[in-house]
Amino acid sequence: RDINFELKPGQSAAIVGPNGSGKTTLIRIICGLIRPTAGKVVYSVNGHDIEMLNVYRHIGLVGPYLELYEELTALENLLFFAKIKRVVDAREKIKDLMAQMNLSGRENDEVKTYSSGMRQRLKYVFALLGDPRILILDEPTSNLDRDGINRVYQIMEKQKKENILLIATNDDEDLKYGDFQVAVNS
Repeated sequence: RDINFELKPGQSAAIVGPNGSGKTTLIRIICGLIRPTAGKVVYSVNGHDIEMLNVYRHIGLVGPYLELYEELTALENLLFFAKIKRVVDAREKIKDLMAQMNLSGRENDEVKTYSSGMRQRLKYVFALLGDPRILILDEPTSNLDRDGINRVYQIMEKQKKENILLIATNDDEDLKYGDFQVAVNS
């Protein structure tokens, strides 16, 4: 497939296409989770290319395929992830993000006790914990109630103004947050 686009801070794009067209595969390639069969993904910060091995430091990703450690508490999961991402003041950021996603008071609950909507909210805490320059959202509002959706839209609005936002969706309401669309067809 011939897909070519560029995003700079303050820009956003929506990847669109029918179910099974490759939206999630494209997201995984962009994140460096799988290698493209042809072509390449290039990340640059201040004019310097970033090696794919280090891209994870700059990306926040939310997707239905991301798994959490069920037997650990939300806080244990988040502290583990914060250590990998080298997050400074992790506990304070976790507290703020848990409040932002309306999960305050549930930090010490095992993830297996969370509903699907709460897990989706928790994935946003993970994604935002490292202050990502690039926020990538695959089906950003899946499993969320109206309050959760509104919170996600606030995050998307802020991200697209300050950094880079890339979403994969077919939801018309979500599409409003993309400055342009990237069509993926099977």
